[in-house]
Amino acid sequence: MNFIQQAYKGNRDWYLWLLTLFLVFVGWQFIGVIPLALVAFKHSSGFAEFIKAGEDNFMSLGINSSLFLLLIIISFACGLLMLLIGVKYIHKRSLTSLITSRDKIDWNRFVSGFISWGVVAVISIVAGIFLVPENYVWNFRLVPFATLIVVSFLFLPLQTSFEEVLFRGYLMQGIGALVKNRWFPLIVTSAVFGLLHGANPEVEKLGYISMVFYIGTGLFYGITTLMDEGTELALGLHAVNNIIAAFFVTTDWTVFQTDALYIDTSEPSVGWEMFFPVLVLYPLMLAYFSKKYGWKNWIEKLTGRVQEPIKSIVK
Repeated sequence: MNFIQQAYKGNRDWYLWLLTLFLVFVGWQFIGVIPLALVAFKHSSGFAEFIKAGEDNFMSLGINSSLFLLLIIISFACGLLMLLIGVKYIHKRSLTSLITSRDKIDWNRFVSGFISWGVVAVISIVAGIFLVPENYVWNFRLVPFATLIVVSFLFLPLQTSFEEVLFRGYLMQGIGALVKNRWFPLIVTSAVFGLLHGANPEVEKLGYISMVFYIGTGLFYGITTLMDEGTELALGLHAVNNIIAAFFVTTDWTVFQTDALYIDTSEPSVGWEMFFPVLVLYPLMLAYFSKKYGWKNWIEKLTGRVQEPIKSIVK
């Protein structure tokens, strides 16, 4: 069975998908934000300030940036937990089937995605600093940076894993089994993934042209998943991308405002760095993985039909 066909395992009634998504939403947007709300209320002078800060950014209340990042991650972790509970106990499927079509999760692929994109991302950032050093201020402080490193490496993968398992796993499999093809779930999940990032502050600063990056990134992860018949590579790619974004460079207008090594003091603008990953780096990474893992039949893998397995029909 290929990756999308994993959706045919276990209970598949339509209302079970809605129930699982409802649990995910409750865990992510309600239960998961309780710790952040409690800490924010403790830092506020009263209910009015708490509400005002919630409409803008709770960090304005003076919450430590690494603590704030951890509290945000908790909400995603709760969403991930609810998704795993739904798959295991509502759909009666193995958690492995949500992540890969292989008999077991290939952690070597996760490491491969993590290291390969980590190298590319670091080189790109260092090159940017070298080309326009006047835009960057050295911000290293040992204790805050060490704390950020711990939070980033230990907990940020929970946030990225939630997004990958939800979009490239649960939704791609479910939509693919529903419409019986591969191209539609690839487009839909990539678009929704990008649109959900529309609430990020950088979109407000740069305009909706920045959605090209987010939707393009969703397509990159989706293509990787379909070609490799599993999410392991995408999990590694996404994890290291956000980890490096958290600890290397920060600004006062992006979603990650942390005690990073550098502060980017340049004015928000749409430049080559917005399109370079989508148009150059992502295609090069796909070519690298294709060579490394012997990907073939690209058109079939990305646009072909999805057939219900014979065993599933008999059952």
